[in-house]
Amino acid sequence: MTSRVYRLHSTLELPLEDAYDFFEDPDLPPEIADIDITRRNNTLIVSAVAKDDSMSKYTPTAQLKASVTENRVYEEDPDEMGPPGAASTGSSGGGPQWGALEEEEEEIESELVEYACFKGDRETVLQNTALQYAMFEVLCDVAKVAEKGTLTAIAAVDEELEAVRIVDGEERPAAINVAEEPRDGDEEEGVNWRDNEFIS
Repeated sequence: MTSRVYRLHSTLELPLEDAYDFFEDPDLPPEIADIDITRRNNTLIVSAVAKDDSMSKYTPTAQLKASVTENRVYEEDPDEMGPPGAASTGSSGGGPQWGALEEEEEEIESELVEYACFKGDRETVLQNTALQYAMFEVLCDVAKVAEKGTLTAIAAVDEELEAVRIVDGEERPAAINVAEEPRDGDEEEGVNWRDNEFIS
């Protein structure tokens, strides 16, 4: 298979529980037999298990890496709470009762939820070359179920370049623009792909 991923940037986030649910029974590309999930402290590593038995067990297969962070999730929709600093309509008396407002704010129920954050460029999020494109396809499926975030990429599929852009779970139109940029001789200081200026 000649497919490769050349440029990738991801800001995907989804609840860790949803990530585990997704990888419990994913729709895998034909090259991948199974998925191994390992958690090391605050890092989630999702590794491809090759279907091809001839692949050496010493060949590292592609893996997705996500950082695990805790976010506070509030039970009440913030849109229903009104603008910050607004007086409570449930207060007794004619004017704003600031003590009552503070009490109400404290009563809003919340919980800490762990999130899997697939954030960074290709080398951070998608590692190793063997089965790289197949794992990129898995990452695209993750992007389609992610609560929020963007996945942009440039891939070569059977020697044809393709642009991929998935925003908040929806595929969006994407195009590749080729532009000449001045180089300083150091490829590290070339085009800033973090801004994804070539993907629209």
